[in-house]
Amino acid sequence: MILWAAILASSMGFIDSSVTSIAIPAIRAALQASLPQAQWIHAAYLLALSALVLVGGAAGDRFGTARVFGIGIWVFVAASLACAMALTPGQMIAARAVKGVGAALMVPGSMALVSRAYPRDERGRALGLWAAASTMTTALGPVLGGALISWGGEAGWRLIFALNLPLGLVALGLIRGRTPGDQGQPGVRMDLVGAALASVGLGLLAWALIRDTAGGWVWLTAGLCLAGFLAWERATPTPMIRLNLFRNRSFAVTNLVTLTLYFALNGVMFYLPMTAVSAWGVSALEVTAAFLPISILIALLSAPAGRWADRIGPGPLMAAGSALVACAYAGLGFTAEEADFWGRTVPLMALAGLGLGLVVAPLTAAVMQSAEDGEQGAASGINNAVARVAGLIAVALLGRVAAAGYGPGAPGFGVPGNGAAHLSATSAAFGQVALIAAALAALAAVLALATGRKA
Repeated sequence: MILWAAILASSMGFIDSSVTSIAIPAIRAALQASLPQAQWIHAAYLLALSALVLVGGAAGDRFGTARVFGIGIWVFVAASLACAMALTPGQMIAARAVKGVGAALMVPGSMALVSRAYPRDERGRALGLWAAASTMTTALGPVLGGALISWGGEAGWRLIFALNLPLGLVALGLIRGRTPGDQGQPGVRMDLVGAALASVGLGLLAWALIRDTAGGWVWLTAGLCLAGFLAWERATPTPMIRLNLFRNRSFAVTNLVTLTLYFALNGVMFYLPMTAVSAWGVSALEVTAAFLPISILIALLSAPAGRWADRIGPGPLMAAGSALVACAYAGLGFTAEEADFWGRTVPLMALAGLGLGLVVAPLTAAVMQSAEDGEQGAASGINNAVARVAGLIAVALLGRVAAAGYGPGAPGFGVPGNGAAHLSATSAAFGQVALIAAALAALAAVLALATGRKA
């Protein structure tokens, strides 16, 4: 029962980003949200999750994993309902931020609960089932979201968020009374100062990237907060992020691969649905055809890619996979003005999925191999946070690229419109986004080669 509770909870967290990307065009239309507000609807969740996920793990150690896990579900579900009932962009952004807090408490606990509930000889099979089931639900999430938006009318996007209520309640029911003795360790300290500095620093950085009118004081304050965060993490005896891990060259390079590749991935994933729905005449349900191959190919290739990584080392597979992603995104950039969703976009996204299928498992293996015994948990948490930060920066920065690429004309990037001028401007803007993503994926391929082959 604990396993299925963990699967349901983690699935809610994993699905949220992909479903929201598909729902953004409908949300913008319903709430009359501007492009910067749409960016914040997505970024607020990533900001809270990336800044607090490591604190969430520490909170579970201190107060009891099951207790914090349950609180995280309640917060996530309540915030989901607030999203479903939002009437203004501001309300949606605030609810999404709270939702990220819930995910930061919920996600770290899901794997920890599974690990503690099973004996060592059964733990690998249980974690494998957790990973497989989470991947499959993540793959089906965008399809379900697209169907609800297409068939649910004006309230379709609201149903996406409301669905978290029954899922969360079932997860809470499954875990209730099944974790005796999970009282936590009162002596465990949480790095609240580090979390505060990271939240403010990343938040101001996102603000400065999204708002081209942000003053110099925003950049300065963001820089000071992030510098203060690094100084604090180095000095405190209970850091949220163990910076000494980055002294390991392989670990540092692997996280650079994560940063560049996930920047590219999140940029395309966020701005492609806006482009297709607002200018290409593609429905929300049809847009899922571009997402589904990625999830399916990751699910199918992760296990064999993991075995190949054990044989030859993760570096060559990460490089090859990232290169395929770079080629796919370059193709999207050069063919964007053709606006051929089925003939160009879907096959190229499938190629990107093939590349990601070669990367995901070896990337995890590289992170684990680069850490010393007893440090794998911290290493995995840092790598997860880096991936979330990459998504946050990508959505914030590439919005300015898209707006500049579209130009000053009406109705604007991501806003539904007709006419050749709107089609041309939207496609050109997305083409620039895709080419930048391709360059970052190519950089990830080059960096991956530096991790080397298996010794």
